[in-house]
Amino acid sequence: MGDLPNASQLANTLVGYHNANGDDWRVAKNMKDVTVWRKPSEEFSGFLYKVQGIVKDIPTRIIDYIRPGPYRLNWDSLMTSMDIVKTFDEPGCCMLRYTTAGQLWNIIAPREFVDFSYTTDYQNGLLSCGVSVEYPGGLENFVRGFNHPCGWFCVPTEGAPAHGLLTGYIQTDLRGMLPQSAVDSAMASGLINFFVDLRRALIV
Repeated sequence: MGDLPNASQLANTLVGYHNANGDDWRVAKNMKDVTVWRKPSEEFSGFLYKVQGIVKDIPTRIIDYIRPGPYRLNWDSLMTSMDIVKTFDEPGCCMLRYTTAGQLWNIIAPREFVDFSYTTDYQNGLLSCGVSVEYPGGLENFVRGFNHPCGWFCVPTEGAPAHGLLTGYIQTDLRGMLPQSAVDSAMASGLINFFVDLRRALIV
């Protein structure tokens, strides 16, 4: 296993994405009040995706459902398993291994990821971010994917503090021989479905 990421540097990378100005974002998919944009990633040859929408709950509960913990596997329809393989003394940090289902009639086979995760305060809300790490022992029948720095910001909305403005940044290298059109379709649709699943789970 290689060196672990620096949690503060990882968070700062995500804050940089969040604060960056620029008109190079292009709409990848739109559904009612959720929008997905994309632009070329600076980390690899694929895209950095941004998704944003309002979720009707307080930011702390929203992030509790997203970060590694007891809730995520119960509602995220793409995730098929999740195990926290290591915890750290630094608050909010852990390492997890998780798997995802096949997509697009299994054109994209099931994937496995091993990520370092960090959750911390951000403004009046929270940031939960992660990045993949090298880890021995891949799972049989899964392709090991790699998440470049990614994360979710959630802050109270102006005038409605019981609602959260949720913004995600995702740049996943699925690896394997995949048509770029299949990757683009899966990423954009997956992020829309993420909001649908999350909102449904929070109603319970």
